Amino acid sequence: MTRKSVIEKNERKKRKVLTGQQKREELKKILRDISLPIEVRFDAQNKLAELPRNTSKCRVRNRCTITGRGRGYLRYFKMSRLMLRHYASFGTVPGLRKASW
Repeated sequence: MTRKSVIEKNERKKRKVLTGQQKREELKKILRDISLPIEVRFDAQNKLAELPRNTSKCRVRNRCTITGRGRGYLRYFKMSRLMLRHYASFGTVPGLRKASW
């Protein structure tokens, strides 16, 4: 099981992403617009660099909802491969059966 501090740190990052997402998107839109003057785009680039790092979406790590494990995460089930195997063997995951042949 992952330490609670690591899980909480990731949750803080998620909240920070939501607060800074709109401003970040506006600045990126300015950067992509080629019709704007280079000075305006350069200023937008500098403002984007000044934003806190944790407002970026790529800083958030996908973690298992049960254990908090960061590796072996399956997006469809929102849990790690270990927990998926555990719950699938008991038949608690709907539509999933353990293969046997």
